[in-house]
Amino acid sequence: MNSILKRLTFLAIVFVTIFSSCETEKETDGPYFGNGFHNGWADQTSIVIWTRLTQNPEGNAGGTEFISISSKEENDLDKEGDAAKIHAAQIPEGLTLDDMIGACPGAIGEVKLVYYPLTNSENKTETEWVAVDNDKNFTTQWKLENLTADTKYVVQIEARLDEKSKVSDNIEGAFRTPPTETGEDDIEFCVVTCHDYIRKDTTDGHKIYSAMMDLFPDFYVHTGDIEYYDKPDPWAMTEELMRFKWDRLFAMPLQRNFWSQVTTYYMKDDHDALKNDAWPGMKYGPVTWDRGLEIFDKEQFPSHDKFYKTVRWGKDLQIWITEGRNYRSHNDMEDGPGKSIYGPEQKAWLYKTLKESDATFKVVINANPILGPDRKNKRDNYANEGFQTEGDEIREFLNQFDNVYLCNGDRHWQYVTNPEGTNLWEFSCGAGSDVHAGGWSQEDERPQHRFLRVKGGFLRGHVSRESGSPTLTFQHIDVDGNIVHEEVFAK
Repeated sequence: MNSILKRLTFLAIVFVTIFSSCETEKETDGPYFGNGFHNGWADQTSIVIWTRLTQNPEGNAGGTEFISISSKEENDLDKEGDAAKIHAAQIPEGLTLDDMIGACPGAIGEVKLVYYPLTNSENKTETEWVAVDNDKNFTTQWKLENLTADTKYVVQIEARLDEKSKVSDNIEGAFRTPPTETGEDDIEFCVVTCHDYIRKDTTDGHKIYSAMMDLFPDFYVHTGDIEYYDKPDPWAMTEELMRFKWDRLFAMPLQRNFWSQVTTYYMKDDHDALKNDAWPGMKYGPVTWDRGLEIFDKEQFPSHDKFYKTVRWGKDLQIWITEGRNYRSHNDMEDGPGKSIYGPEQKAWLYKTLKESDATFKVVINANPILGPDRKNKRDNYANEGFQTEGDEIREFLNQFDNVYLCNGDRHWQYVTNPEGTNLWEFSCGAGSDVHAGGWSQEDERPQHRFLRVKGGFLRGHVSRESGSPTLTFQHIDVDGNIVHEEVFAK
């Protein structure tokens, strides 16, 4: 789809969305869509839609600040694992989570979804009314199937309290299904990492979402650390606090509006699975590793049978979304052939599908770096000694290709790495805001660096054809939307 048509399509969706919002600006007791909706796991024929009902149309921007506690107090509370003490230490006496800044409490009610191709509004599919799941934070999900490839779909969702009630709120947005392996349209995508509510750079959320929306991406990948349980105000050491952090993040207007318009792939990393460098068997406060995964994988984000997937986006692009937490060995296990991040099944799948693919460009997207370089004290990714055996194996395998490119999150700085004499390229997208950037010195530029910038922003990818010749362009972009570095690959 060319850029002019993308712009017209987007403006059409925005017009409908604004019109719908105006229609619903009236007195009502709710429930509302304070968290909007988002999608996940899109391919040519299917996608998963997620939404949540809320008591209020927006987050509680005027709420009370949390009691700040030190990292030592957090560590002591973590070890003790007493949920009541964890809450009492951070929530002022006499108040509840609903009173705190950013709160967006859930609500009981029912929802109904309608979707149709943008260019064929008569071809509507409508679901039955369904109650949101009170035990899953008042959320629900739909898997839409039998979709048409390379198609922009409009999504409309309505809310009501029950069958005796009128519609109390409605929202509208869109997604695009990927083209098939014969499609030659330009493809635009963005990759981001490392957000949280505290380190946003506007009151409405992270301003990179305005910059990305100006690009009208066909899809977007969040590589994880979408939120940080183990950062203050509050330290989310209980299920209630974990949900609170998701609720207020999803209520931020910039993120909420972007996620309702763009095809998205959500990944997770340590901070939104449980805590820093998390692995199977760990706990955070009273919350177990398995419960942390369940909250992310089955409740707060669109669900999937497995947590890795490869998707073709036309003739020239295929992407791989990998999973770096669910299948990993313990970080403190002695390194050797049996120590893994991907796990045997996912690694075999990755090798097999990369070999089978005839896409011009193959982009493997990881939560963590494979090349780095990274800080020596980090031991939970392939760029360091903790998983060096499997990391060396993967790098050797990838080096046989001259059309595989790695993108990663996790690191709070932007870089491009290309070790001399190899076919290996890695693009680190960088943290979502400048205040979140750090962890590396700007002066510490290594021989393998093609680019290094210790600031926030995002990574843009663009696949196009000029006179029949395919080109893949990667651009690092700052938080205001300015291009700060570019690499171009032609075939």
